[in-house]
Amino acid sequence: MSGPAQPSLGGATARVPAKVNLHLGVGPLRDDGYHELSTLFCALSLYDEVTVRAADELSVTVRGDNYREVPADASNLAAQAVLALARHAGIDDPSVAIEIDKAIPVAGGMAGGSADAAGALLAAARLWRLDLDRETLLDLAAGLGSDVPFALVGGTALGTGRGEKLLPVLQRGDFWWVIGAARTGLSTPEVYRELDRLRAERGEEASAPGRPDALMQALASGDVHAVAPLLHNDLQAAALSLQPLLRRTLRAGTESGALAGIVSGSGPSCVFLCEDEDAAINVATELSGSGVAKAVRTAHGPVPGARLVQPNHGSTR
Repeated sequence: MSGPAQPSLGGATARVPAKVNLHLGVGPLRDDGYHELSTLFCALSLYDEVTVRAADELSVTVRGDNYREVPADASNLAAQAVLALARHAGIDDPSVAIEIDKAIPVAGGMAGGSADAAGALLAAARLWRLDLDRETLLDLAAGLGSDVPFALVGGTALGTGRGEKLLPVLQRGDFWWVIGAARTGLSTPEVYRELDRLRAERGEEASAPGRPDALMQALASGDVHAVAPLLHNDLQAAALSLQPLLRRTLRAGTESGALAGIVSGSGPSCVFLCEDEDAAINVATELSGSGVAKAVRTAHGPVPGARLVQPNHGSTR
Protein backbone atom coordinates (compact mmCIF):
# COMPACT_ATOMS: atom_id res chain seq x y z
CA MET A 1 0.00 0.00 0.00
CA SER A 2 1.42 3.38 -0.97
CA GLY A 3 0.96 6.56 1.01
CA PRO A 4 -1.29 9.45 0.03
CA ALA A 5 -0.37 11.73 -2.84
CA GLN A 6 -2.06 14.88 -4.04
CA PRO A 7 -5.85 14.37 -4.16
CA SER A 8 -7.59 13.82 -7.48
CA LEU A 9 -9.05 17.06 -8.81
CA GLY A 10 -12.84 17.13 -8.71
CA GLY A 11 -13.08 14.28 -6.25
CA ALA A 12 -14.18 10.71 -6.86
CA THR A 13 -17.62 9.10 -7.13
CA ALA A 14 -18.67 5.52 -6.42
CA ARG A 15 -21.99 3.90 -7.32
CA VAL A 16 -23.12 1.19 -4.92
CA PRO A 17 -26.06 -1.23 -5.19
CA ALA A 18 -28.78 -2.20 -2.75
CA LYS A 19 -28.93 -5.77 -1.50
CA VAL A 20 -31.68 -8.26 -0.86
CA ASN A 21 -31.36 -11.30 1.38
CA LEU A 22 -32.65 -14.28 -0.59
CA HIS A 23 -32.21 -16.32 2.58
CA LEU A 24 -31.59 -15.04 6.09
CA GLY A 25 -31.10 -17.60 8.81
CA VAL A 26 -30.55 -16.11 12.28
CA GLY A 27 -28.86 -18.15 14.97
CA PRO A 28 -28.14 -17.45 18.63
CA LEU A 29 -26.80 -14.23 20.08
CA ARG A 30 -23.00 -14.21 20.17
CA ASP A 31 -20.71 -12.89 22.88
CA ASP A 32 -19.96 -9.81 20.75
CA GLY A 33 -23.65 -8.82 20.70
CA TYR A 34 -24.30 -9.97 17.13
CA HIS A 35 -26.34 -12.96 16.00
CA GLU A 36 -24.80 -15.83 14.06
CA LEU A 37 -26.06 -15.62 10.47
CA SER A 38 -26.28 -17.69 7.34
CA THR A 39 -27.50 -15.50 4.53
CA LEU A 40 -27.59 -15.34 0.75
CA PHE A 41 -27.03 -11.80 -0.50
CA CYS A 42 -27.94 -10.59 -3.97
CA ALA A 43 -27.02 -7.11 -5.23
CA LEU A 44 -29.80 -5.26 -7.08
CA SER A 45 -29.72 -2.46 -9.66
CA LEU A 46 -30.91 0.21 -7.24
CA TYR A 47 -28.01 2.52 -6.45
CA ASP A 48 -26.71 5.23 -4.18
CA GLU A 49 -23.89 7.46 -5.41
CA VAL A 50 -21.22 8.71 -3.01
CA THR A 51 -18.82 11.50 -4.00
CA VAL A 52 -15.80 12.46 -1.88
CA ARG A 53 -14.03 15.76 -2.54
CA ALA A 54 -11.14 17.58 -0.87
CA ALA A 55 -12.45 20.28 1.49
CA ASP A 56 -11.51 22.49 4.42
CA GLU A 57 -13.46 20.36 6.89
CA LEU A 58 -15.34 17.08 7.07
CA SER A 59 -18.94 17.48 5.93
CA VAL A 60 -21.81 15.29 4.76
CA THR A 61 -24.52 16.34 2.31
CA VAL A 62 -27.42 14.02 1.52
CA ARG A 63 -29.79 14.34 -1.42
CA GLY A 64 -32.54 12.17 -2.87
CA ASP A 65 -35.19 9.91 -1.37
CA ASN A 66 -35.92 10.53 2.32
CA TYR A 67 -32.68 12.47 2.69
CA ARG A 68 -33.90 14.14 5.89
CA GLU A 69 -33.86 10.74 7.63
CA VAL A 70 -30.12 10.29 7.00
CA PRO A 71 -27.64 11.88 9.44
CA ALA A 72 -25.63 14.65 7.77
CA ASP A 73 -22.75 14.69 10.24
CA ALA A 74 -19.82 12.58 11.40
CA SER A 75 -22.18 9.87 12.68
CA ASN A 76 -23.08 8.96 9.09
CA LEU A 77 -21.55 5.60 8.21
CA ALA A 78 -19.97 7.08 5.09
CA ALA A 79 -18.14 9.60 7.25
CA GLN A 80 -17.08 6.82 9.61
CA ALA A 81 -15.70 4.96 6.59
CA VAL A 82 -13.61 7.95 5.53
CA LEU A 83 -12.26 8.39 9.06
CA ALA A 84 -11.41 4.68 9.33
CA LEU A 85 -9.58 4.78 6.02
CA ALA A 86 -7.67 7.90 7.09
CA ARG A 87 -6.57 6.20 10.32
CA HIS A 88 -5.43 3.14 8.38
CA ALA A 89 -3.47 5.23 5.85
CA GLY A 90 -1.97 7.59 8.41
CA ILE A 91 -3.74 10.65 7.03
CA ASP A 92 -3.79 13.26 9.78
CA ASP A 93 -6.30 15.63 8.19
CA PRO A 94 -9.18 13.74 6.53
CA SER A 95 -11.06 16.93 5.64
CA VAL A 96 -13.39 15.98 2.81
CA ALA A 97 -16.88 16.83 1.60
CA ILE A 98 -19.02 13.69 1.28
CA GLU A 99 -22.04 13.97 -1.02
CA ILE A 100 -24.59 11.14 -0.97
CA ASP A 101 -27.31 10.79 -3.59
CA LYS A 102 -29.89 8.34 -2.20
CA ALA A 103 -32.05 5.96 -4.19
CA ILE A 104 -31.85 2.95 -1.84
CA PRO A 105 -34.69 3.07 0.75
CA VAL A 106 -33.59 4.53 4.09
CA ALA A 107 -33.87 2.12 7.07
CA GLY A 108 -35.50 -0.28 4.63
CA GLY A 109 -33.52 -3.48 5.10
CA MET A 110 -31.62 -3.05 1.82
CA ALA A 111 -28.30 -1.92 3.32
CA GLY A 112 -28.40 1.68 2.11
CA GLY A 113 -26.17 2.92 4.93
CA SER A 114 -23.74 0.07 4.36
CA ALA A 115 -23.71 0.84 0.64
CA ASP A 116 -22.81 4.46 1.39
CA ALA A 117 -19.95 3.33 3.63
CA ALA A 118 -18.60 1.05 0.90
CA GLY A 119 -18.90 3.84 -1.65
CA ALA A 120 -17.11 6.28 0.65
CA LEU A 121 -14.25 3.81 1.17
CA LEU A 122 -13.77 3.36 -2.55
CA ALA A 123 -14.14 7.06 -3.42
CA ALA A 124 -11.85 8.27 -0.64
CA ALA A 125 -9.21 5.71 -1.59
CA ARG A 126 -9.27 7.08 -5.13
CA LEU A 127 -9.27 10.70 -3.93
CA TRP A 128 -6.19 10.07 -1.78
CA ARG A 129 -4.63 7.81 -4.42
CA LEU A 130 -4.20 4.92 -2.04
CA ASP A 131 -3.12 1.57 -3.45
CA LEU A 132 -5.26 -0.79 -1.37
CA ASP A 133 -5.67 -4.47 -2.10
CA ARG A 134 -9.04 -6.22 -1.94
CA GLU A 135 -8.43 -7.86 1.44
CA THR A 136 -7.50 -4.56 3.09
CA LEU A 137 -10.67 -2.92 1.79
CA LEU A 138 -12.78 -5.86 2.97
CA ASP A 139 -11.18 -5.77 6.43
CA LEU A 140 -11.92 -2.05 6.74
CA ALA A 141 -15.45 -2.68 5.51
CA ALA A 142 -16.07 -5.45 8.05
CA GLY A 143 -15.03 -3.11 10.84
CA LEU A 144 -17.74 -0.65 9.77
CA GLY A 145 -20.71 -3.01 9.56
CA SER A 146 -21.84 -6.52 8.72
CA ASP A 147 -23.26 -5.65 5.27
CA VAL A 148 -20.47 -3.30 4.14
CA PRO A 149 -18.18 -6.03 2.71
CA PHE A 150 -20.96 -7.34 0.48
CA ALA A 151 -21.69 -3.83 -0.79
CA LEU A 152 -18.09 -3.79 -2.06
CA VAL A 153 -18.28 -7.26 -3.60
CA GLY A 154 -21.82 -7.40 -5.03
CA GLY A 155 -23.07 -10.27 -7.17
CA THR A 156 -24.53 -13.16 -5.19
CA ALA A 157 -22.73 -14.42 -2.10
CA LEU A 158 -23.17 -16.56 1.00
CA GLY A 159 -22.56 -14.56 4.17
CA THR A 160 -21.67 -16.25 7.46
CA GLY A 161 -20.45 -15.09 10.86
CA ARG A 162 -22.38 -11.87 11.30
CA GLY A 163 -22.67 -11.66 7.51
CA GLU A 164 -19.20 -10.27 6.83
CA LYS A 165 -17.55 -13.57 5.77
CA LEU A 166 -18.38 -13.97 2.09
CA LEU A 167 -18.29 -16.83 -0.38
CA PRO A 168 -19.31 -16.16 -4.00
CA VAL A 169 -22.34 -18.13 -5.17
CA LEU A 170 -23.17 -19.02 -8.77
CA GLN A 171 -26.43 -17.50 -9.99
CA ARG A 172 -27.40 -18.05 -13.60
CA GLY A 173 -29.76 -15.59 -15.19
CA ASP A 174 -30.85 -12.06 -14.40
CA PHE A 175 -33.79 -12.04 -11.98
CA TRP A 176 -36.31 -9.19 -11.81
CA TRP A 177 -37.67 -7.76 -8.58
CA VAL A 178 -40.22 -5.22 -7.42
CA ILE A 179 -39.35 -3.25 -4.28
CA GLY A 180 -42.10 -1.80 -2.13
CA ALA A 181 -40.65 0.81 0.22
CA ALA A 182 -42.58 1.25 3.47
CA ARG A 183 -43.78 4.61 4.75
CA THR A 184 -41.74 4.34 7.96
CA GLY A 185 -38.42 2.63 8.63
CA LEU A 186 -37.41 -0.03 11.12
CA SER A 187 -34.37 -0.12 13.38
CA THR A 188 -32.28 -3.22 12.67
CA PRO A 189 -31.33 -3.76 16.36
CA GLU A 190 -35.00 -3.42 17.31
CA VAL A 191 -36.01 -6.10 14.80
CA TYR A 192 -33.38 -8.50 16.14
CA ARG A 193 -34.56 -7.84 19.70
CA GLU A 194 -38.12 -8.55 18.62
CA LEU A 195 -37.03 -11.85 17.07
CA ASP A 196 -35.36 -12.82 20.35
CA ARG A 197 -38.53 -11.84 22.24
CA LEU A 198 -40.78 -13.86 19.94
CA ARG A 199 -38.54 -16.91 20.23
CA ALA A 200 -38.49 -16.66 24.02
CA GLU A 201 -42.26 -16.25 24.07
CA ARG A 202 -42.64 -19.46 22.04
CA GLY A 203 -40.03 -21.28 24.10
CA GLU A 204 -37.76 -21.68 21.08
CA GLU A 205 -34.00 -21.95 21.43
CA ALA A 206 -32.02 -20.56 18.51
CA SER A 207 -29.72 -23.04 16.82
CA ALA A 208 -26.82 -22.47 14.45
CA PRO A 209 -28.25 -21.56 11.04
CA GLY A 210 -27.57 -24.04 8.25
CA ARG A 211 -26.52 -23.41 4.67
CA PRO A 212 -29.37 -22.84 2.21
CA ASP A 213 -28.11 -25.55 -0.14
CA ALA A 214 -31.42 -26.09 -1.97
CA LEU A 215 -31.66 -22.38 -2.75
CA MET A 216 -28.07 -22.26 -3.97
CA GLN A 217 -28.76 -25.18 -6.30
CA ALA A 218 -31.86 -23.41 -7.62
CA LEU A 219 -29.85 -20.22 -8.23
CA ALA A 220 -27.22 -22.21 -10.12
CA SER A 221 -29.95 -23.64 -12.35
CA GLY A 222 -31.20 -20.17 -13.26
CA ASP A 223 -34.82 -21.31 -12.79
CA VAL A 224 -36.72 -18.43 -11.20
CA HIS A 225 -39.68 -20.72 -10.51
CA ALA A 226 -37.45 -23.03 -8.48
CA VAL A 227 -35.95 -20.10 -6.55
CA ALA A 228 -39.25 -18.42 -5.61
CA PRO A 229 -40.59 -20.93 -3.03
CA LEU A 230 -37.17 -21.15 -1.34
CA LEU A 231 -36.89 -17.46 -0.36
CA HIS A 232 -36.74 -17.25 3.43
CA ASN A 233 -36.17 -14.66 6.16
CA ASP A 234 -36.06 -15.49 9.88
CA LEU A 235 -36.50 -11.77 10.65
CA GLN A 236 -39.77 -11.49 8.73
CA ALA A 237 -41.97 -12.49 11.68
CA ALA A 238 -40.30 -9.85 13.86
CA ALA A 239 -40.70 -7.15 11.19
CA LEU A 240 -44.38 -8.06 10.77
CA SER A 241 -44.85 -7.97 14.53
CA LEU A 242 -43.47 -4.41 14.65
CA GLN A 243 -45.26 -3.26 11.47
CA PRO A 244 -48.36 -5.46 10.96
CA LEU A 245 -49.40 -3.48 7.86
CA LEU A 246 -46.53 -5.13 5.98
CA ARG A 247 -48.78 -8.19 5.66
CA ARG A 248 -50.98 -6.14 3.34
CA THR A 249 -47.97 -5.20 1.23
CA LEU A 250 -46.83 -8.83 0.91
CA ARG A 251 -50.33 -9.96 0.01
CA ALA A 252 -50.80 -7.17 -2.53
CA GLY A 253 -47.57 -8.05 -4.29
CA THR A 254 -48.30 -11.73 -4.69
CA GLU A 255 -51.90 -11.03 -5.69
CA SER A 256 -50.51 -8.70 -8.38
CA GLY A 257 -48.63 -11.60 -9.96
CA ALA A 258 -45.28 -11.87 -8.20
CA LEU A 259 -43.92 -15.40 -7.84
CA ALA A 260 -43.01 -14.72 -4.19
CA GLY A 261 -42.73 -11.86 -1.73
CA ILE A 262 -40.48 -11.44 1.29
CA VAL A 263 -39.44 -8.78 3.77
CA SER A 264 -35.95 -7.64 2.83
CA GLY A 265 -33.44 -8.16 5.64
CA SER A 266 -34.63 -6.44 8.81
CA GLY A 267 -37.32 -4.65 6.80
CA PRO A 268 -39.56 -2.95 6.29
CA SER A 269 -39.05 -2.90 2.50
CA CYS A 270 -40.82 -5.81 0.81
CA VAL A 271 -39.32 -7.35 -2.31
CA PHE A 272 -41.13 -9.46 -4.88
CA LEU A 273 -39.52 -11.92 -7.26
CA CYS A 274 -41.10 -11.84 -10.72
CA GLU A 275 -40.96 -14.10 -13.74
CA ASP A 276 -39.32 -11.53 -16.02
CA GLU A 277 -39.03 -7.80 -16.69
CA ASP A 278 -42.53 -7.48 -18.16
CA ALA A 279 -44.03 -9.24 -15.14
CA ALA A 280 -42.09 -6.94 -12.82
CA ILE A 281 -43.46 -3.85 -14.59
CA ASN A 282 -47.00 -5.20 -14.27
CA VAL A 283 -46.58 -6.03 -10.58
CA ALA A 284 -45.06 -2.62 -9.90
CA THR A 285 -47.98 -0.91 -11.61
CA GLU A 286 -50.52 -2.88 -9.59
CA LEU A 287 -48.63 -2.37 -6.33
CA SER A 288 -48.33 1.37 -6.95
CA GLY A 289 -52.08 1.60 -7.43
CA SER A 290 -52.82 -0.33 -4.25
CA GLY A 291 -51.42 2.41 -2.00
CA VAL A 292 -49.75 -0.05 0.39
CA ALA A 293 -46.19 1.21 -0.28
CA LYS A 294 -44.66 4.66 -0.13
CA ALA A 295 -42.65 4.05 -3.30
CA VAL A 296 -42.41 1.17 -5.75
CA ARG A 297 -39.47 0.39 -8.02
CA THR A 298 -38.24 -2.40 -10.25
CA ALA A 299 -34.69 -3.73 -10.20
CA HIS A 300 -32.73 -6.68 -11.48
CA GLY A 301 -29.82 -8.67 -10.15
CA PRO A 302 -27.24 -9.79 -9.53
CA VAL A 303 -25.14 -6.72 -10.32
CA PRO A 304 -21.54 -5.86 -9.38
CA GLY A 305 -20.68 -4.18 -6.09
CA ALA A 306 -19.27 -0.69 -5.55
CA ARG A 307 -17.68 0.83 -8.65
CA LEU A 308 -16.01 4.15 -9.39
CA VAL A 309 -17.98 6.18 -11.93
CA GLN A 310 -18.29 9.68 -13.33
CA PRO A 311 -20.74 11.75 -11.21
CA ASN A 312 -24.27 11.57 -12.59
CA HIS A 313 -26.23 13.75 -10.18
CA GLY A 314 -29.89 14.12 -11.00
CA SER A 315 -30.11 10.83 -12.87
CA THR A 316 -32.83 8.27 -12.29
CA ARG A 317 -31.29 5.12 -10.84
